[in-house]
Amino acid sequence: MRMLSIETSIDLGSVALWEAGEMLDQADMPPGQRTAQSLAPSVAALLAKRGWAPRDIRLVAVSIGPGSFTGLRIGVTTAKTFAYAVGAEVIGVSTIEAIAQRAAGDLVEVAVAMDAQRGDVFAGTCRRSGGGVMRLTGPVELVPAQPWLEGRPRGSYVTGPALRKLAERLPPGVTAVAPEFWSPVAESGGLVGWRRFEAGDRDDLWKLAPLYFRRSAAEEKWEARS
Repeated sequence: MRMLSIETSIDLGSVALWEAGEMLDQADMPPGQRTAQSLAPSVAALLAKRGWAPRDIRLVAVSIGPGSFTGLRIGVTTAKTFAYAVGAEVIGVSTIEAIAQRAAGDLVEVAVAMDAQRGDVFAGTCRRSGGGVMRLTGPVELVPAQPWLEGRPRGSYVTGPALRKLAERLPPGVTAVAPEFWSPVAESGGLVGWRRFEAGDRDDLWKLAPLYFRRSAAEEKWEARS
């Protein structure tokens, strides 16, 4: 089965092509361009590079959050539109699990934090399953960054984009994953999505939606003015 994976939860998105669970190509979207400008051309270019037609794709895996409001909306909408157009299935991937998947294979458990702005983080803890795939051990939470930091136990590992602001404040005995693995990519999200699909999980094309966890700043400002 051929699969397309899409990652647009962060500023620098990426797309990847897979066959039978093996990633064949991955490409970062052009930096400095909006996701709406670059996503469709990036997918088209990667398909052309591999010599595949859109209809060759039978599964689309897409990051559903947490992450950028606009990026997630565009990524999920594109994934659903593409899947509908070619008759493929679609599967949503937790951005937290996609980040955790990038941690070294010998790490059994890792806490993940994404910057939620305003001093908060989107946080979740993932544990490696028997198949080597990271799975959330509980719900993703929107929490203040400092208490999250202080709650990390000695001997634990952490990762995620929020560490760009928080790494210097980690408690003693808490280890950060190497910085080059803090952000999600289409490869890690695709692997999580593929393993979900293999395990029999399916998502409804019409019901799949981004997981925002909070209203956008614009919505909150509008509500405050009402």
